[in-house]
Amino acid sequence: MIGLADIEAARARIAGSLLVTPFLEARVLSQMTGAHIFVKFENLQFTASFKERGALNRLALLDEAERRRGVAAMSAGNHAQGVAFHAHRLGVPALIVMPRATALTKIENTRAHGAEVLLVGDTLAEAQAEARRLAAARGMTFIHPYDDPLVIAGQGTVALEMLDVVPDLDMVVAPIGGGGLMAGMAVALRARAPAIQIVGVQAASHPAMCELIHADARAEGAATIADGIAVKQPGALTGDIIRAMVDDILLAPEWSIEKAVALLLNVEKTVAEGAGAAALAALLAFPDRFAGKRVGVVLSGGNIDARLLASVLMRELVREKRIVTVRIPLADRPGLLARVTTAMANAGANIIEVQHQRTWLALAANEATVDVVYEARDAAHAEDVLDALRSAGFEPAIL
Repeated sequence: MIGLADIEAARARIAGSLLVTPFLEARVLSQMTGAHIFVKFENLQFTASFKERGALNRLALLDEAERRRGVAAMSAGNHAQGVAFHAHRLGVPALIVMPRATALTKIENTRAHGAEVLLVGDTLAEAQAEARRLAAARGMTFIHPYDDPLVIAGQGTVALEMLDVVPDLDMVVAPIGGGGLMAGMAVALRARAPAIQIVGVQAASHPAMCELIHADARAEGAATIADGIAVKQPGALTGDIIRAMVDDILLAPEWSIEKAVALLLNVEKTVAEGAGAAALAALLAFPDRFAGKRVGVVLSGGNIDARLLASVLMRELVREKRIVTVRIPLADRPGLLARVTTAMANAGANIIEVQHQRTWLALAANEATVDVVYEARDAAHAEDVLDALRSAGFEPAIL
């Protein structure tokens, strides 16, 4: 078990080598959720993740012989980049084993920091087994992404920085994957602010830590954009700390994680990956739990694939009915498509795409259908456009 002294020592050890990230009031998000929110922007670290803290704390305590032999790690992204970047900066050889399905951007970013990268296995467990095997064979020090006291202590420095800025927080909310961040923060918070409520967040599809602590937890679905916390096997050490010190673990549904990513970009003008947005997602999904409270939210990372981010933003526009797709049955005769587009234009819709089908066998020979994707100002305007189509004699159905 680690203590406050370990985290304070880690803070002194890593000082000056990474960013003391901003911890700022989020007024618009506060208005939206009913809580008084402050956001810790860990996505502003050089590698865009809090993982640098634990990696650097562990690297800084290598002796000279260990530095010469180098370090090994397994990771699907942020831990890999944190280890690779600081190992290169300190002149320590680094070997990173990643699953074969790891996003190309994360692989290339890790290689760009000077690490040797191997792609092994389909899961983190397979990558970890290979990393440990190679570390033993080469005499390297294995740096676990979360179940290591020095890594945990490094991650806990996030909480000290938060309390420095806003010492009277009622609650702190942070994501949980393997549990290194939450465990380190919990140790610091319990020592510095014993009465504070500490809440962890997992994706509803991957509640491994919640299942470890609450036997009745069950996964909802399988896919998540929060891949950074989609951990099947949480840490033993982190699990013990979280069980003893964390008040609750909430399971964020996928819609709330996507919405949180979109809000952080559109409102706070900052990029968050799915895991990085999970804490805010909990406030969106369970607003009554946080209403009226001064809540510190950890935005833990910003490494999201550009195509995935674009998809998330588009899906949020669809949820808000700012992008709407309608299907309109038509008689197959001249002029009707023009009447459709005219009615929509007069209602102020911006037509993005039109697909006119008249050869589907499901239609009668004298029938057609048109699918129209249009942009509206908001949900009320989207409904006005539908009303305009109905007034023009059509029967639009939202797809």
